[in-house]
Amino acid sequence: MELDLVKYHGLGNDFLVHVGGDGAHGIDAVLARALCDRHRGVGADGVLRVSALGAGRVRMELRNADGGLAETSGNGLRCAVLAAVHSGMVAGAEMVVETLAGAVRAEVLTPQSSRTGDVRVEMGEVAVGPELTLTELVEPSRVPGVDLPAGGLAWDDVLGALPGALARRVAVGNPHLVVYRAGRYDRAGLGIDRLGPALQASVDGGVNVEIVGAPAGGETLLLDVWERGVGITLACGSGSCAAAAASRAAGLVGDVVHVVNPGGTLLVELSGDLLAPSAVLTGPARRVGRVLVDTDELFASVSDGVAPDGVAPAVGAVASAVRGRE
Repeated sequence: MELDLVKYHGLGNDFLVHVGGDGAHGIDAVLARALCDRHRGVGADGVLRVSALGAGRVRMELRNADGGLAETSGNGLRCAVLAAVHSGMVAGAEMVVETLAGAVRAEVLTPQSSRTGDVRVEMGEVAVGPELTLTELVEPSRVPGVDLPAGGLAWDDVLGALPGALARRVAVGNPHLVVYRAGRYDRAGLGIDRLGPALQASVDGGVNVEIVGAPAGGETLLLDVWERGVGITLACGSGSCAAAAASRAAGLVGDVVHVVNPGGTLLVELSGDLLAPSAVLTGPARRVGRVLVDTDELFASVSDGVAPDGVAPAVGAVASAVRGRE
């Protein structure tokens, strides 16, 4: 089977987008993992499927790089919106996008003919949880001082790397854990590559993890992100909204926040209650190019990756699933 995809990215958070279709050929977990494999597949943080629902209304389905369904994504939404405009699926620059987390309004702010454009998305209500110390964060089933499942770090190491940090669980249609403190987050010590899995493992079911620094001034946040089902990404739109809302509730920022992701800056505008604000996200999305994938060739390539010890578990998992299809 041939699969026609278009690649987009939002500040380096990249997606393979399948536009339209009659629903006969879905993108399941196995296919999504194979497509997202950066060494034997095409390579992406996730796969989006965008389909028309009627005048000015589309549906976005997102599978992360591990094949799992995600409720929503701020960067994914901006890419989906731009793809819907570029493909002619919607007339005009405004639309409603339905996701597993609900429907949101969005608008492309630049000319429709542009390959790149700023996209504004009304992300809806953000639910901000109570402030916790990192010690209070650990579930009763977790014991500080021992290795956390899949974390690779002892909890004492996490506490030592983030002295004085506080945390809030935040929901932006999908779950987040925001760890923050005033001042800059020091990346010179343990980085998000080590802290992200450990912090994620501290919450049953897993979450997206944002580690945030708040320089003086109250308008800017510095953010590193570990995304559930993906790992390190260059940017996270819903995570930027979560970080801004948690930091606003803590008094570190105001209503308008520039969130500096590794891949660039996103604008988050908040209004309403401190613990249940509405969020609007604005940032760029860009079309990279069209990709025509022969899925038989793709699965053969991924299956070739089975091997020896030391190969990433995700590769082996995809290959095993592929063999099951054959």
